[in-house]
Amino acid sequence: MKKLICLLLAAAMLFCLAACKEKPSAPGTDEATTAAPTELTKINFALDWTQNTNHTGLYVAKEKGYFAEAGLDVDILFVDGDSSTQLVASGWAPFGIDAQDTLAAAYTAAEPLPVTAIAAILQHNTSGIISRKGDGIDSAKGLAGKTYSTWDIPIEKAMLQTLVEKDGGNWDEVTLIPNNITDEPGALSAHQTDAVWVFYGWSCVNAQVQGFDFDWFYFRDLDPTFDYYTPVIIGNDDYMKANPELTKAFMAAVKKGYEYAAEHPAEAAQILIDSDQDGVLADAHELVMRSQEYLSEEYIADAPYWGYIDPARWNAFYGWLNGTGLLEKELPEGIGFTNEYLG
Repeated sequence: MKKLICLLLAAAMLFCLAACKEKPSAPGTDEATTAAPTELTKINFALDWTQNTNHTGLYVAKEKGYFAEAGLDVDILFVDGDSSTQLVASGWAPFGIDAQDTLAAAYTAAEPLPVTAIAAILQHNTSGIISRKGDGIDSAKGLAGKTYSTWDIPIEKAMLQTLVEKDGGNWDEVTLIPNNITDEPGALSAHQTDAVWVFYGWSCVNAQVQGFDFDWFYFRDLDPTFDYYTPVIIGNDDYMKANPELTKAFMAAVKKGYEYAAEHPAEAAQILIDSDQDGVLADAHELVMRSQEYLSEEYIADAPYWGYIDPARWNAFYGWLNGTGLLEKELPEGIGFTNEYLG
């Protein structure tokens, strides 16, 4: 019993000494003050695909401590087979990634999903058509008489039909085949297809790394209507309404991460590679580095700041989509996006 009392007294003395040491000094003294540790708020972030250079700013924000500075502990997750938008709408993750074209269905469904785009990861649509060099598919009309690997998505096919016909080609002469391609340069080289819709920053850079000669056109160069926002960060409406300051703090950290990635592409790419515990990105080191170099110019581009969504461009794409007859109901102007959480 005596031993126990002595131990308790010793512990109490240590506690008192520690408390005295941590007590803030009076104003005007040279002694530094020590703030009490703050418990971080844990949240999930739903990726749209496995880790790639579209996501670099998020991993920079985590690795550099920007999330922690904002009071957040963010788990960046990809759940294979689940839609990121569904995961955000359900509340499993308050934030995630999608794209303006695929988000349209969320707003026109019988029961619209409670999600809103709150930042553009890239300022311009970097997608287009890749094909073998010299096959004549360096513009949309060149698809006529060729095979195109399609996902069989109505918006996808309506876009391509619009571009082919605007360019003077015949859409009925385009042969559509299923898109089950994982390596575009390999599939084109083996003549499995003639043309594939890809994003330049990954697939075309991969073709360059492999030494594959290709032709290419951006959709945005043929029609500015198709310079829509892809990808975007989305948030759960109910969560953001209940937690506006947390949402702003989260987005400030994300913004800082992407600004760092824009200014330091090599360092940011290495952070992304190191975040991949499976080592897949390490095996594709040159591709990641060169992709990051390309995207460093696309994160902000000509926008006033990272993440900004131009209402005119957003509305132009949804205005075109309204005229296709593909939607259950029309998309009103201004639906589905906001810049208010970017500060």
